[in-house]
Amino acid sequence: MQSYSTKSGDYFAHARREIEPLLPHECGRVLEIGCGSGATLGWLKQKYQGLQAVGLEMVSDAANVAAQYADSVHCMDIESQPSPHALGHFDLIICLDVLEHLVDPWVVIDRFVKDHLVDGGILILSLPNVRHFSVVLPLLTQGRWDYADDGVLDRTHLRFFTRRSALKLAESLGSVDAVHATGLEKWRKTWWLNFTTLSIFKSFFEYQYLIRVTKAMS
Repeated sequence: MQSYSTKSGDYFAHARREIEPLLPHECGRVLEIGCGSGATLGWLKQKYQGLQAVGLEMVSDAANVAAQYADSVHCMDIESQPSPHALGHFDLIICLDVLEHLVDPWVVIDRFVKDHLVDGGILILSLPNVRHFSVVLPLLTQGRWDYADDGVLDRTHLRFFTRRSALKLAESLGSVDAVHATGLEKWRKTWWLNFTTLSIFKSFFEYQYLIRVTKAMS
């Protein structure tokens, strides 16, 4: 993965509460891949009584902060290093805005699902949509593809996904039983466009996909 040395602390800090509709009713152990400063794990420990929360984070400063919220945090590069010894199995694995930063996200997430997610366990992914109008319009009208400090064209992104390719990745890991899109507030304000075009432009307003996958019983 590319360097995160230029990222601000805020990049790692906020709890991802938008995943709440995708969470299981009960959870004993959760693993967050790319846990940042641990805000999401801290929130989940408040939500689930007795939850054991484990995080993986490659940025040492963020991992040190996350250790205040999680039961254990491992500072590591998930692409180049093996899973920590006795990491164990989890009822829930969350991987939010991580896979697009990897050289081979397909291999990495498949390994974690096979090795560490229990049968019937839940995986929650979030992936940005490169078909979003903020990317497509500048490209089509001005020939611009401008990287930034964050967002869909974050300069540390190595892989790019549309709804179709995000679902293809998720479906290779188990049964996809929920897909939520963020960023549709502007789309809802243009209901006439939805009505007159049979929603063919809807995907251009979908900023990010939140996907829940259930691992099949072996």
